[in-house]
Amino acid sequence: MGLTLYQKIWNSHKVAKGPGGRTLLYIDRHLLHDGSFHGFEALRNGGRKPRRPEAAFATPDHYVPTRNRANIEQADLREKIAALSANAAATGIKIYPVGDDRQGIVHLVGPEQGISQPGITLVCGDSHTSTHGAMGALAFGIGASEVAHVLATQTLWQASTKTLRVNVSGILKPGVFAKDLILALIAKIGAYGGSGYTLEYAGPAIRALSMEARMTVCNMSIEAGARAGLIAPDDSCFNYLHGRPQAPHGADWELALAAWRKLPSDVDACFDAEVDLDAAAIEPMVTWGTSPEHGISVSAALPDPALQQDPVRRAGMEKAMRYMALHPGQRIEGLAIDRVFIGSCTNSRLEDLRAAAAIARGRQALVPALVVPGSGLVKLAAEAEGLDRIFIDAGFDWREPGCSMCVGMNGDLVEAGQRCASTSNRNFEGRQGRDARTHLMSPAMAAAAAVTGRITDPRRLQAAAGRP
Repeated sequence: MGLTLYQKIWNSHKVAKGPGGRTLLYIDRHLLHDGSFHGFEALRNGGRKPRRPEAAFATPDHYVPTRNRANIEQADLREKIAALSANAAATGIKIYPVGDDRQGIVHLVGPEQGISQPGITLVCGDSHTSTHGAMGALAFGIGASEVAHVLATQTLWQASTKTLRVNVSGILKPGVFAKDLILALIAKIGAYGGSGYTLEYAGPAIRALSMEARMTVCNMSIEAGARAGLIAPDDSCFNYLHGRPQAPHGADWELALAAWRKLPSDVDACFDAEVDLDAAAIEPMVTWGTSPEHGISVSAALPDPALQQDPVRRAGMEKAMRYMALHPGQRIEGLAIDRVFIGSCTNSRLEDLRAAAAIARGRQALVPALVVPGSGLVKLAAEAEGLDRIFIDAGFDWREPGCSMCVGMNGDLVEAGQRCASTSNRNFEGRQGRDARTHLMSPAMAAAAAVTGRITDPRRLQAAAGRP
């Protein structure tokens, strides 16, 4: 029987078997950010040094303000950012600091720099490390003690997962994006549908996605409860990686390419479970509640919890509707929005900003709208194309790169009771600020919400302007 992509990577990284069926895995790449200070502290307290500092890369993102960086007023933010630079300098770990054009959200920096590569194991102290699975890497988030363990040993004890293949047939329709695809999947299988699994996305719709769109899909695998998300590397992946600073070069590139082409799951590989999704049937999606599984098409009405047979899910839906101040049967399109956030490791890449700018061009924001590029390189590229001017002319706030309002650790917050149209990955209670109400959607729909003041199908605005 053939092997899956997951099995090939897992088997090639086994170091030892341990009790309880756990495996000691070799870790190829370790990404660190300004929230990784606990790991460095544990390393110092144990009198240890990094085993392979050249395999680790750091950049501040969670606590970095998106404005006034030259004089950060909040002492706690300033200290955490400074601590990362000090820890990197003391251990010989490469860092992309504030002020460096390469600084940004760690899950954008990894692919941009060619750190994320097919067939490797990659970890980071952040749950959305699954993003790097778009490169064909087995990538997952780890805790603070595990950060210290990887720094000290370049290995990690892990239990293997089952495999679930998500077969996505057809092609996404115009005005429907990767964010809609992953929200549709999570709505179908639920926030725990991927628990105990690594997801592998396959099918013509996945192959048709750009690398940036694939990163959006893999990024939110964790929101379906999965340990990781994977997409088999192909020519799109190889072309994206070629020439990037940390990618192989010269003869090493040809050797790597030969190895990477052997990684896709074998034709006769057996998956533990499979799910089918028709991309052509997906409409623009938006969440109504406090879980990413609370997603519906923009033209739909809110579900009735009373029709939910599972009492736990029914109670959860009722609680979510109370928190979000919504009611069963209410239409989601037309719901008034107080502010908009376009950014996060899910949707802050150049392709995302282009999609939002296409809606914003020639229009005016009716509510405060924040646009935060995911990295300095994305910001520079967007400005070279004039996207910043489109946003600024439309009344959007153009900021410096960082996690920003996705996580609310850096001063960018949604006020209590406000509704935010957000391109981020989580809509949990209080995620963007105490009592904030978050509606997840694509960058195009977020831009449409900004210029209409309401949740709006972006295709209406595209059609009105005669845009594709």
